[in-house]
Amino acid sequence: MSNDQTIPDTMRAISQDELGGPEVLHEISVPVPAPGPSEVLVRVRATALNPTDWGHRARAGLFLPPPPFVLGWDVSGEVVATGIGVTLFKPGDEVFGMLPYPHGHGAAAEFVTGPARAFARKPANLNHIQSAAIPLAALTAWQALVDTAELRAGQRVLIHAAAGGVGHFAVQIAKARGAYVIGTASAANHEVVRELGADEVIDYRAVDFAEIVSDIDVVIDPIDSEHALRSARTLRPGGIVVSLRANMTADLKAEAEKLGVRIEIMLVEADHTGMSALAAMAAAGTLRPIIAGTFPLADAAKAHALGQTARTVGKLVLTVD
Repeated sequence: MSNDQTIPDTMRAISQDELGGPEVLHEISVPVPAPGPSEVLVRVRATALNPTDWGHRARAGLFLPPPPFVLGWDVSGEVVATGIGVTLFKPGDEVFGMLPYPHGHGAAAEFVTGPARAFARKPANLNHIQSAAIPLAALTAWQALVDTAELRAGQRVLIHAAAGGVGHFAVQIAKARGAYVIGTASAANHEVVRELGADEVIDYRAVDFAEIVSDIDVVIDPIDSEHALRSARTLRPGGIVVSLRANMTADLKAEAEKLGVRIEIMLVEADHTGMSALAAMAAAGTLRPIIAGTFPLADAAKAHALGQTARTVGKLVLTVD
């Protein structure tokens, strides 16, 4: 391990001993971890929240074993030490990235270790709050649109929950790649979705998108299996629904075959190449995070309570002093 900064023995982190509401979250003191081979130790300056955080906090049967655990996957901060074999970064480098999902959690803390290639250099034009808001949600959008759907210029894209964490990045990425973008959002959020680049915005509370949208090439659907099924019916033959929440049921498979389309279920993965592409977009001004609110690390429970209302636009971020 190499470092040129003073690293304390212990750190603050937000943990929980049981599943439940935001009230189960509490601050603890734990040893600062040491980076292993190919890992970096990052001093966390900010970490963003995602729906998966309150999902794992409250429910069993997701991806993690029972608590105690420290949640959080998004990181923006400075490298303070490197493990053997790391060549991408040196102590003092500002980085941002997503810890390997789901088992690499632990970002709601003052320090965190992770694979060096889970990170990229933080764009100089963004602060740590802005950078922390990007990784998990924007990587999800990037991997759905670029890697999975292989989006091409001129294609028609339908993005559900277009004002949400993943959605507001997906709109920007799709537009930057030359797509015609249709987003669904509540009426109150139509203006912000249009400002992000959407060509059309549909009020999902007022109309049934499946009845008015057609000839779609790519759908990004973060809702559920039934919603993915309805989204598939808007596709032209050969189109694709990338679902972030569905279970691949017999009904989904049968409907996809009947329609001549694809339905893919995707989980985000840590990805240096994807993070570097997002960093380049952010540096060029073609990708900007919307910050719904910031909270100090000690107020993580308040941030969770706000986030799980599903009424925020963009991302909630915890700041770490």
